[in-house]
Amino acid sequence: MSLGRSEFADGVAARSLSEISELDAVRIGTDIVSASRRLIVLLRSIGDSHWLHHPPVISEAIRRYDELWMPLISDLTVGSKPPIILPPLDVEWVWFCHSLNPASYRDYCQKRFSKLIGKPAIYDEENEDYAVSQCEKFWIRRYPDESFENRVDPDSPEIVSSANEDIKTEVEKQRFLWEKFSAPYMSETVYLIAARLRYKGFLLILHKLKDEISRLVPASDILLMWLTHQSYPTIYTEDVGEMLEEMMRKVVRNGEAVEKSEVETTKKVWNRYFNQPYEKAGGELTAITNESRLRNNTMFYWPVSDIDINTAYKSIRPRFVLQLCIFIRLNPKAEQNESSFLRLRVARCHRKLQLDKKLTDLSRDGSWQKGWHIYCEFGTQGVVLESHCDRRRGICLRRRKREEMIAFLWNDLLRAHSLASGRFVGKEVSVFGSVTPPVQAPYLLRFVPDRVTDDSGAMISDSVQRTNKFRPQEGRWLTRTVLDHAGRECFVIRIRVGKGVFKRGSEVPSPVKSEERITEIRVGSWSYVEGSIGKAPVMVVGTVTPKEQVEDWDAAWEFSSGDELFIRCDSPGSISELGLHSRKPGSQVRLLTGRRMQYKGDSEEDEEGFVTMVRSTEEDPTEKATALIDWKHQAVEFLPEEDAVLVLLLSVSILRSVTQKRREDVGKLLVRKRITEATGERDWGSVIVDASSSNVSSSSSSYLEPWYRNSDKVMAVEEKAQVARYPYPVMSYSNVDGGDSLYKHVIFG
Repeated sequence: MSLGRSEFADGVAARSLSEISELDAVRIGTDIVSASRRLIVLLRSIGDSHWLHHPPVISEAIRRYDELWMPLISDLTVGSKPPIILPPLDVEWVWFCHSLNPASYRDYCQKRFSKLIGKPAIYDEENEDYAVSQCEKFWIRRYPDESFENRVDPDSPEIVSSANEDIKTEVEKQRFLWEKFSAPYMSETVYLIAARLRYKGFLLILHKLKDEISRLVPASDILLMWLTHQSYPTIYTEDVGEMLEEMMRKVVRNGEAVEKSEVETTKKVWNRYFNQPYEKAGGELTAITNESRLRNNTMFYWPVSDIDINTAYKSIRPRFVLQLCIFIRLNPKAEQNESSFLRLRVARCHRKLQLDKKLTDLSRDGSWQKGWHIYCEFGTQGVVLESHCDRRRGICLRRRKREEMIAFLWNDLLRAHSLASGRFVGKEVSVFGSVTPPVQAPYLLRFVPDRVTDDSGAMISDSVQRTNKFRPQEGRWLTRTVLDHAGRECFVIRIRVGKGVFKRGSEVPSPVKSEERITEIRVGSWSYVEGSIGKAPVMVVGTVTPKEQVEDWDAAWEFSSGDELFIRCDSPGSISELGLHSRKPGSQVRLLTGRRMQYKGDSEEDEEGFVTMVRSTEEDPTEKATALIDWKHQAVEFLPEEDAVLVLLLSVSILRSVTQKRREDVGKLLVRKRITEATGERDWGSVIVDASSSNVSSSSSSYLEPWYRNSDKVMAVEEKAQVARYPYPVMSYSNVDGGDSLYKHVIFG
């Protein structure tokens, strides 16, 4: 075995793009990295402002832009430098859309104002707020009868006007633009720096090869840079100069139809000039079409998270995910070997992962072809690529089965120019790996059975009694340990079941009253006394208590936060309705049965056991899924902005209610033995294979899709592995913990 050589990355490919001297001659007269980050903020604001997408509001915004804003900023512009002011959001959106047609915008400005109107370079939120407030002062002074905000009723009839049709056309072309740049990694500085480098390369190719190409198609990262550049009209005109008209004809604009030949031409000229694949992780060719990106089935729910309220819980660690693309190119002169293939594994976690790619499935025309497109947790550290062959001849150089091995480590790729690096596998196979920056993804938690504990939180055990001078342990609590995505202990859930002590032959714990059967959550990991015997963490961060039955509801629960949960079941014991009354001001929350909204699948089969948590606010009434609860398998996924303790308490409460209604142990609450999660074999959520890698063998595994798409299979596999060690149902529990009758009495009601 030998490590694959890296001359490809350190020599040809990386230097050809990042160190080519001609790139320095490509002028960009603004801080395009900061400007593009601000553009993403603007686009997200547009996406969140649903009132702005109604035709009457857009028509009014165009009128305000044309009749009010442009004359105002024209009069305030002295020379070529615009004033430090910004219009209200609706007008800024129209201004941005209009500037994306530089020729039309230039003609408009020259015809009306005899000069090109530029945009101030404002990149941070504080200066932006100042610029908007300054604009409002000028606006009110000049237009006392015109509101600074767009106050048109979205439901009012649209006023049809033939004026400014060209501006309206430009605005309509960009109606899905905010969705194209909604990926959470796109505002990361390292991503934007890499995108700037590729944009410079794109401009260089356009300049050098303009006579040889018809039209080029910008990838998503290059498109972001190009749109940002265009949105500063005076700077863009000065930078591109004579290429302005050329770019209008030679580059496919957002929303225009794309021919397959144009895509292939772009790939070929990029490969010829830079010796790299044109597409990369975070630089796809699907963004240019004028279609809603969110309407397509995204691989998994990965929204932008600006806040993480769970940082207060020190035991729970954020989960970071990145995107990886690996492209392969074969030497056309290499002899074909039908038994040759490449195998992809991860460096850490998910040891059973093997994604094989037959070399016979790849073209030998010298082009780059996508081998794998996957999403990985940052904790996987990287991927390892192995070359396998069973014959002596062909592409493989040696006679052993595993011929060569190369590694793409995340830290190495993140330090590489354009977040990408190339390698040789032997002399005939070239591979090129690229990543997106790791950004926070939804939390994944699962709680597993553990030993019964006493009132103090210590496990019922002889070891604990010895440390307490053999004093009987008082109270009995059914206990579950909460594990995060990496199998680390982060919470302990306890359900109060019994009171009293166990004395052989004379006394046993007795059930507590129904109103005393509380569920509590303690934050932290176990403190071990001996082996796997330990004490639960001390700090209680949340509780839920059963309430007396409320009219028309089958179960009611009261949380320590003041929230109240109500559950209604149908006759078979399935949940028909859930109600959560939140005490949090300004926030509305709903619980929907099944997988809903962003978690909704193609089929509604096997939806039992899922509850989707949905939130909205007074400022933004649009509902958003913030958590998915699989109470049947005791697994949850939730956004950083959602409270982990609330989600866990909801899951336990729903499970307890359904169990009591059915008088059936649907969630295996009666298991009272420690179940140790086997980590590292098939860690759930650690690797997700994109649909574009569907031709890769082994990619159909349930563990390589979002866990909730195959919850029964994913969780059943793990449970089956545990059965060999801890048979269920367990027939030999000690009477010291209270006996089966105690737990059945409390769990079944």
